[in-house]
Amino acid sequence: MTAPYLIIFDVDGTLIDSQAHIVASMEAAFSGLDLPAPSRAQTLSIVGLSLPVAMLRLAPDHSAEMRADLVEGYKAAFQSLRLSADGAALSPLFEGAMSVLETLQADPRFVLAIATGKSRRGMEHILDQHGLRPYFASVQVADDHPSKPHPAMVKACLFECDVPAARAVVIGDTTYDVEMAKAAGAQAIGVSWGYHSVEDLRQSGADPILRRFGELPAALERIWSLT
Repeated sequence: MTAPYLIIFDVDGTLIDSQAHIVASMEAAFSGLDLPAPSRAQTLSIVGLSLPVAMLRLAPDHSAEMRADLVEGYKAAFQSLRLSADGAALSPLFEGAMSVLETLQADPRFVLAIATGKSRRGMEHILDQHGLRPYFASVQVADDHPSKPHPAMVKACLFECDVPAARAVVIGDTTYDVEMAKAAGAQAIGVSWGYHSVEDLRQSGADPILRRFGELPAALERIWSLT
């Protein structure tokens, strides 16, 4: 039997518009230690990385102990905001995402997976909040793997879904997603509505780059010559 095609989604900036949640949590983490918070642009530039790597980039002149405190402060703030009255509004699905997931899941040629820099606790909440559990055959999180762009998460998806890298694609909004895909031998499709610029995505090797979610099914048909 021919293996299916595996579509691996990033989460923040690709499926979920979580920038307000991320920026507010980062500001809370830094203010909790009486440190000046990074700019919004600086914070969004590290989306997709695991938190220890992100804090190393945002606070390179501080001690490892202080960066560890920043990680814990971010986690606590993120959880508190998630449980607040406005928690659901802080991380909505991007327009068109659910419709496309439904279309792809209904196609027997495709299997869907997730590779995210989120923690397991954060990802579990997103899956429940948006009713996404039935859509994904494999969910890989930062707790279990090196930070993107290391290919471990993609390779775990390939293994769990029994799909060769040549029949897999990563959908993401950052160069970390693209580099992760390439390192694993998979293809990469970029999205223009996330946290890295279209030019950066193009230079890192994303092809094509989507302008809206509804373009994804046709893009998959083209890259795998399915029509």
